Amino acid sequence: MTVVVRTITRILFPIALVFGGYVIMHGHLTPGGGFQGGAVAASALAMVVVAFGAKSLSGKKGLLSALESLGGVAFAALGFLGLGVTFFANVLAGSGGLFGNPVPYGPNPGDLNTAGTLPLMNWAVGFKVLAGLGAVVLLFALFGGEHDR
Repeated sequence: MTVVVRTITRILFPIALVFGGYVIMHGHLTPGGGFQGGAVAASALAMVVVAFGAKSLSGKKGLLSALESLGGVAFAALGFLGLGVTFFANVLAGSGGLFGNPVPYGPNPGDLNTAGTLPLMNWAVGFKVLAGLGAVVLLFALFGGEHDR
């Protein structure tokens, strides 16, 4: 690719990752969540593959695999966290601490720490989607035929 495309990719890559994290983190308050934010972050990986080639990310396959496994295990662990009440019970909501502040009466003014386990589940799904879609894009780029490029 040209110098312009590579330079713009270097600028937009961290911005796209931060925006993906923003969409994941605010998923319980606004439209979005783990899947949408993971897809945004995976599009940043696709941008790197297009600009720099698949060889630039080929060493990151292990990291993507570990991130996908982490997302799946974290989601399952959060599901079993409330098993004493019911599967996927939101046991952290209203309990105090990082994600357990009481929900204010009326519409939520945007407090991120009132949702209990929901932001944690959004992050788990976001990691899974980011790694899964990123791995698919990377494998298509690495193992696609020459006529596909």
